[in-house]
Amino acid sequence: MTSRRKLSKSAAHEENILEESPKTKKSRVSVKKNSIPRDGIVENSSVFGQLLKAAGITLKAGERQNEIATDGAVFQKKLHQALRKHPSYPQVVGELVSGLESHIENRDQFRNCLLPCVPAQSPEMSNAVHSYCESLIKLLLGIEILQPAIIRLLFEKLPEFFHGSVGSDGLSLPRLIINQMKWLDKIVDSKELVLTIMQVICVSPLSIQHDLITSLPEILDDSQHGEVARELSSLLKEKTELTVPILDALSSLNLDLELLAEVRRSVMVTVAAIRVEDLPVVVRFILHSIKATDAVEVISDLRKKLNLDSSISLPRIQVSQSKLRSQPQGSLSASQVNISQDSVKLLFEVIRSAVKFQKTVLEAWIKEIVGALVTHACGGNDMEVDVSLDVLVDLVSEQTSSIVPYAVFLKSILDYVDNLSPQQIRKLFYILSTLAFSQEPRSSHIQDDMHMVIRKQLSSTIAKYKCTGIIGAVTMVSSMAARRSKENGHLLEKAPLKKEQCKQITSLLQLVCSCCKQFPQALALYYDELASVVQKGNLDLQILDWIENSVVKEFEADFVAEFPPLGDSVSLLPVKALYSLEDEESEGMIVINLLPLLSQSYLSMAETADLNEEKRLVSPVCLPPFFRLLRLCVSEMNKGNMEEIDALLGCPLYLTDLPEDGKLASLSNQERELLCSLLFYTLNWFREVVNAFCQQEDPEMKGRVLARLQNITELQCLLEKYLAASPGYVPPPANFDSETLEGVPVVSTVGPTKKNSKGRKRKKPDSSKNSCSDNSQWDENTEANQPEAETSQPEKDFKENESGAPLVQLQNYTAYFRELDFEVFTILHNELLTKSILDTEMYTKTREVVQIGPAELLFLLEDLCQKLERILVTTPAKRAPFLKGKGSRNVGFSHLCQRSSQDVTACAVHLLKPLCNHMENMHNFFQALLAENHGVVDAPGVNIQEHQLMSSCYQRLLQVFHLLFAWSGFSQRENHSLLKKGLQVLAHRIKPGEKELPLEELLRQSFQYLQNFQHSVPNIYCALSLTQLLLVIEEKSVTNLKNDKIATITKQFLCQSWVEPSGVRQKGKQFNDALHTLFCIYLEHTDSVLKAIEDISSIGIPELINSSKDSYSSIYPTLTRQTFPVFFRVMMAQLEGLVRSIPAGRSSESSEVQLEKLLRWNMAVRVFHILVNLVKVFDSRPVLNVCLKYGRLFMETFLKLGMPLLDCSFKKHRKDVQSLLKNLQLSTRQLHHMCGHSKIHQDTGLTNHVPLLKKTLEQFVYRVKAMLVLNHCQKAFEVGVLKNRDLQGGVILSQASQESQEEEETSMLPRDDPAEEEEDSESDSKTFIRDSDEDSSD
Repeated sequence: MTSRRKLSKSAAHEENILEESPKTKKSRVSVKKNSIPRDGIVENSSVFGQLLKAAGITLKAGERQNEIATDGAVFQKKLHQALRKHPSYPQVVGELVSGLESHIENRDQFRNCLLPCVPAQSPEMSNAVHSYCESLIKLLLGIEILQPAIIRLLFEKLPEFFHGSVGSDGLSLPRLIINQMKWLDKIVDSKELVLTIMQVICVSPLSIQHDLITSLPEILDDSQHGEVARELSSLLKEKTELTVPILDALSSLNLDLELLAEVRRSVMVTVAAIRVEDLPVVVRFILHSIKATDAVEVISDLRKKLNLDSSISLPRIQVSQSKLRSQPQGSLSASQVNISQDSVKLLFEVIRSAVKFQKTVLEAWIKEIVGALVTHACGGNDMEVDVSLDVLVDLVSEQTSSIVPYAVFLKSILDYVDNLSPQQIRKLFYILSTLAFSQEPRSSHIQDDMHMVIRKQLSSTIAKYKCTGIIGAVTMVSSMAARRSKENGHLLEKAPLKKEQCKQITSLLQLVCSCCKQFPQALALYYDELASVVQKGNLDLQILDWIENSVVKEFEADFVAEFPPLGDSVSLLPVKALYSLEDEESEGMIVINLLPLLSQSYLSMAETADLNEEKRLVSPVCLPPFFRLLRLCVSEMNKGNMEEIDALLGCPLYLTDLPEDGKLASLSNQERELLCSLLFYTLNWFREVVNAFCQQEDPEMKGRVLARLQNITELQCLLEKYLAASPGYVPPPANFDSETLEGVPVVSTVGPTKKNSKGRKRKKPDSSKNSCSDNSQWDENTEANQPEAETSQPEKDFKENESGAPLVQLQNYTAYFRELDFEVFTILHNELLTKSILDTEMYTKTREVVQIGPAELLFLLEDLCQKLERILVTTPAKRAPFLKGKGSRNVGFSHLCQRSSQDVTACAVHLLKPLCNHMENMHNFFQALLAENHGVVDAPGVNIQEHQLMSSCYQRLLQVFHLLFAWSGFSQRENHSLLKKGLQVLAHRIKPGEKELPLEELLRQSFQYLQNFQHSVPNIYCALSLTQLLLVIEEKSVTNLKNDKIATITKQFLCQSWVEPSGVRQKGKQFNDALHTLFCIYLEHTDSVLKAIEDISSIGIPELINSSKDSYSSIYPTLTRQTFPVFFRVMMAQLEGLVRSIPAGRSSESSEVQLEKLLRWNMAVRVFHILVNLVKVFDSRPVLNVCLKYGRLFMETFLKLGMPLLDCSFKKHRKDVQSLLKNLQLSTRQLHHMCGHSKIHQDTGLTNHVPLLKKTLEQFVYRVKAMLVLNHCQKAFEVGVLKNRDLQGGVILSQASQESQEEEETSMLPRDDPAEEEEDSESDSKTFIRDSDEDSSD
């Protein structure tokens, strides 16, 4: 036996193994050949073969595994005894090892010795052998006198398989060798084994290093763990690529704490650079090595360095590309996403396991999370504050007892409450209140701190601080008086309140009232906040009863009067009871005392010094919120029954005669503003009345609710006229949690102007005098790139009244109207009542039938659109605009924002059935109208007002459907059932009664249902909304793409003549925007973009040449001289995008592939030539700008992708290349003319494009010459001089004096000075247009 070498450091291991390997390695040809008979048995006459055969193992060759005729332990005992009793012991041990070494020089025989032995097939031995047997090498390693020599032999053989370790049999011999040393019963010389393994690790390939390191815990005994850990720790610093296997091994070793901490510190430095697929192992090691003393520090450092954005966000963006792209890059991104997602899931599972089973990690992690969330909540960034507070709300609800110890951190947010919005303040006080009253008495200190903060805020005279105190107090009451509370993820029923608790709660409410009695807006906020708490239905009945009793008394005393009015009431205008729904006015009838209270409020502002601080100030500002609180208390106490206060639904209001707009000029400014305020208060009262009684089932009450809706639509029309006559007027507040209306849109009103003022065109108003149908104007969205949210064009045709005064857009005043509850939309279940129905059935009183009118339907649909657009996110969140007012998006949506998007979506899905009914009514209305007038839209006798109302309703209905189904939340698995429920409603409209259908079938039937509406859309805005809705449905389908149907529908809309019922063709900016979007959708979904563009440019557009200004194409009626720039821009953009998708040519491609690409480029260049030459006729500035921009982009794409194709295909397809370049020559010449035209006219908007375009044309010259040189046709290339010309081809006169001199000059390349005449690509193209006889075959 050779002597053992001992090394103390791994640095010496590599040197020793390299020195020893050549000495010990022997020739693969054995000195003594073994005979192999046909049955595969190796006849080995050496000591090795004889001893094995005697002990019970038969050696096999080839694919046959070694056979064992006895049990493994028996074999080891027999062989051990034979060796000890052998005459030449201990020399016989060396002889056996030498025989083994000779035997395993054959790879197959070596593999057989590493694989498990198989039991011998002899019948007498079948019961003596276990079904599973160890390998020969494993059995030999179990014999102590053989183990050291066998281990040395195995490690000497290992380098032979460093490269090509996996054979044709698919087995890795290095891995088999390593497996032999695992789980040995005893290691004779463990220290030597460790040294040898570390030597091998230093010189092995990465894969073998990985296997060796991860196997160490299974090879070594416990006494060697510390030594191996120190070696691995040193290796970790040298080779970072082995971080994962080293940590995996260290995690399974028994280490001392100091060494563990040292390794952990080394690993923490490299966490940020570790691949995402390696993170689970690294994080597991770090978390398992944490001590209680440094747990918080380690976890804080770990969370800072764990950045998963690059591994999650970027692949997600890559995967979210269009489903139509099936390029290799897409598949690569998908595989990257799968790896990242699986790794991240595994990482979170590692963290979850550590948090669940390691108390130290749990406590430190929660402390760190809470601290980080508090930091974000105090940071001032609105988005960070919202997200952090939302997470804290979930944590407090799900892990209440775990969060209570860290309440001291949460209380620190109170120091930054000035930076929070009202909605954020609600969340903060909910968190603190939940902690304060759920874990008593542990949380009593939180209660004391909250009481102090609330009292301090309430006593402040600054509105914002008082607002904070009100929200905090009411939120605190909601927790104190809750019937049920959610703690640790469970909903618990709480015991009824004790007398002392009730007294504490009522005292707090009384404190709020007393602090707000001289501040009407603060009092109104208190009523709204308390009403929201009551609406949740979780207040203790004792407290609820106390609130109802006090509210009923105070409301009746403050706002309700009797009829007729008393003579001693103070009023600035004559008082009159209006808008009564009772059959007749009777003495003692209750009336809302609005005008006298408003007058008193005006007078009190002038006499502020005489106010009695002990008396509560009654203001009409408090009327709507106070009534909201009253009706919610009554509803909650009576289980939804509102009969107790139903008189308020139909009672009149004390107002005054409302003059017509023509008489407003005779009133004083104060009187006009008083009337405006009166209308705002009246509208907000009616809105709250509708909120209160919208869900009542009694037919009479339903009819009265619809009557109030009619009152609202009429008064809104009147208010528009009053506001137009009152410039600078600021309405009274209606929403009181918006930080004194910070962020409210600036109100801009325009007073009456002369009808035919110069410089401004006005549309003729409708002859109908009933202007209240225009109530939808207040919901216009000015963003042209969001057509689903903009005001429909029919509503814009009546922007002025008959006197020529412009009307104000009430959408600018949304913040000054009370919010409608989502429950109001249950009114949509009522059927539609149109004038045609009234005429047919001879109704005399329309409100005797509980049906909703078009104006009221439009009012509800507009509000529904606003709510869905606000709460349902259709695209990923965008960065908040810079310096945007905090809370501006929430103004007017306070109640809506307290509901989740899932809740709103569920409510909207429940409305789908009545919405479908209304949309089918619209479809039937316009179909019947066309049939009645024989397809003529502007036929005589068409009711223009009704037509426009129905058109607006149609558009809003389509927008509602689009906003709902475009919700991004449907992509989440938990919302799939909600999506299927919504689609099922649509699918059942064409196939009622069918049971559960798969998602794809539901999408198909829903698409078919919506597609049926294409023939009845009355204007292009409805057409666009329908198309976008169909796109949303189509995009949700995975297998059944409907591009052809989308293209067919959009082409039908483009080929339709859109005429208003007045006979005027639809036009204007909004029309052009809608047309632009429709045309883009058509080209994106058509089978052949090039063919579609060529058809329009060569057939449709020529019809406009030499035509009148108002003419249009007979094939595409939407194509006119006014809309030509729209079509031109879209066609140029789509053409440029199309050529970018043509892959660059490669010389390795077949001739057929090159020819197919050439044909595509030829067609694209031909279309490009047609479009560029249209500028000669349509030479407006927008057209020139588009052509210069996209002409340059087209040429750049041709240089990048087209020229490589010409390089490799010129020899094989010379005629096709020449044809392509001839057409391109004509186009580039026209581009050069445009550059000259832009300079002559000194239009900076156009000349900005000239330098880049000319640079691109110069590059084209060089590139064409290079292509010809590459193909040995340089003689076909010559350069001439190109003159500067105008769009029509005429020489620019400024050059005439130099013309003769320029004609004599020639150059092979264009000049560099752009101010001089430049040789454009068309001059260079003269040479390759002509046929060259030069041989280019070589």
